[in-house]
Amino acid sequence: MKEILISKTNEGTTIALLENGILIERYEDTENKNYLEEKIYVGVVKDILPGMQAAFIDIGEEKNTFIHLKDLLPKIDITKEKVDNNKTISQVIKKGEKVLVQVKRDATKIKGAKVSTHISLANRFTVLMPETEIITVSQKIEDEAERKRLIDIVKAILPKNYGAIIRTSSIGKNEKELREDLEESINKWKNIKQKADTAKVVPILIDAGNSFIKKMIIDLIDKDITRIIINSEDNLNEINEVLKHLDTEKKINVDLKEKEDILKIYETDKQIEKSKTRKVHLRCGGFITIDKTEALTAIDVNSGKYTGKRDVEETILKVNKEATIEIAKQLRLRDIGGVIIIDYIDMILDEHKTEIEELLREELKKDRSKTQVIGFSKLNLLEMTRKHIKGDE
Repeated sequence: MKEILISKTNEGTTIALLENGILIERYEDTENKNYLEEKIYVGVVKDILPGMQAAFIDIGEEKNTFIHLKDLLPKIDITKEKVDNNKTISQVIKKGEKVLVQVKRDATKIKGAKVSTHISLANRFTVLMPETEIITVSQKIEDEAERKRLIDIVKAILPKNYGAIIRTSSIGKNEKELREDLEESINKWKNIKQKADTAKVVPILIDAGNSFIKKMIIDLIDKDITRIIINSEDNLNEINEVLKHLDTEKKINVDLKEKEDILKIYETDKQIEKSKTRKVHLRCGGFITIDKTEALTAIDVNSGKYTGKRDVEETILKVNKEATIEIAKQLRLRDIGGVIIIDYIDMILDEHKTEIEELLREELKKDRSKTQVIGFSKLNLLEMTRKHIKGDE
């Protein structure tokens, strides 16, 4: 049984996803944090950086945003066309030029936000990609027959010069449901284009995207959600608006416990605090440590008090396997994105390394975010990447 808790306080909003009372995902939106991700602006080119094939775009926020040449060139299907490597940033845009961009990554303390001209509009079942005809399916949809069925439906629906990503939530959906989803996004894009084309003062915010709560509810709702618990009546209309567009086969109850500390009532507050600690203990007696830097996240596996009962290699494998399950859980729980390096306890046998890689890939299937396991490097460090869903990165 899965439940969503939405707790609103003076400090901000916390959304917690629970499975049988256990916290499996959490997201926080503080009132003093201005999240830009997914917002769409008409910006102005402030500076060209020829040596980096990049530029700075003023979107009216505190820091100028950064855009790379590849995010200015048309999005193509690399299986059908070749990228024009002879293009330079100065040939594509000029200083003072207006450009319609979407924020793809929020600003950090050091860097400004990253933007792209490749606009994407996420909806319940699909992500619309205007001005391209690429249609792709979530990697998490593994059934080939279902992948083909969904692609055929979406191809038949989309007008020329539109592409889409078919989300995992589209599994089993019919043509009518997918059409309504795509048409809603297409109409939204037409409104965005009209606002952008008629904008007289720039830079300007064109589309603020979905609110934090609406985005999270759309992303989290699936057939297993049975209840949403909130403590603010302000959120009720927003949640009901999302729910009315969903399947009615299974009723989702919305419980309002106004002004109550619902995280404390359901003992979720302690789980949230625990998810922020650097060290995470394993049942076997070992532990992992998680350290985030600007460039990557480093995870170290330690045997701790565990000494095992048999040979050393079996002891090491047991700790590494338990650590792998916990690491996959923590990546999802903390919404860690970017490059991730895992320093396992050294394994001599190649079959043990293969077993760990396969286990990690299997555990990551529970994660709704995109992940990629690269494998062990020559330094015996496991390399992987994960796309964060919502956070400060």
